[in-house]
Amino acid sequence: MAWHNELGKRGEEKVAGYLQERGMVILERNWRYKHLELDFVCMDGNVIVVVEVKTRYQKEEYPAELLDYRKRRNLQLAATAYITRHRLDLELRFDLVVVSGPEAKIEYYPEIIDLF
Repeated sequence: MAWHNELGKRGEEKVAGYLQERGMVILERNWRYKHLELDFVCMDGNVIVVVEVKTRYQKEEYPAELLDYRKRRNLQLAATAYITRHRLDLELRFDLVVVSGPEAKIEYYPEIIDLF
């Protein structure tokens, strides 16, 4: 496995524990719809939360740049497919978690789609 894939996998493992510590229930990991993927689909109370994970070796100065227009649109398309496939009628939220640095520091950005 390439080093960047291994880095991403370690980041997602750390985020899984972090989300559970926050009280979220992980429904899906790496859920795929056609060529699109949702890193995590969680329940936070009565809200479906799509969590995008970005793992970087160095700290990211501008997390907004990690989710360009195309990525945000793809997240929305995949989330709509997930909700439709599972016949869910719940509020939907998109969060971003950035894992960075050698110590794998977690930075959590709720409602990221609405922020940018």
